[in-house]
Amino acid sequence: VQLQASGGGLVQAGGSLKLSCAASGIIFSRNAMDWYRQAPGKERELVAAITGGGSTNYADFVKGRFTISRDNAKNTVYLQMNNLKPEDTAVYYCKIRGRLLWGQGTQVTVSS
Repeated sequence: VQLQASGGGLVQAGGSLKLSCAASGIIFSRNAMDWYRQAPGKERELVAAITGGGSTNYADFVKGRFTISRDNAKNTVYLQMNNLKPEDTAVYYCKIRGRLLWGQGTQVTVSS
């Protein structure tokens, strides 16, 4: 099983980024997927989640700004991030719900 996250970068406050996470080695459509993030000196926190059927949940601090989606044909989960804030700066990780595997993450840096 592998997870490959991409799409991070440096963006100004108010800007947008779209993260992608490609999964392999699993029956992707049967698995819920989560996006987490970890800022320097802070614990890893759940950002957004999506079930195999497409039901979504968001942390309060991203509601209205971030959108999680998935393409089961491409074994990929996405995180569209709009109106980014400096406090969104973190390494973002995707994760298969219920498994201990973490991918390598992708760095998102938001400048003020």
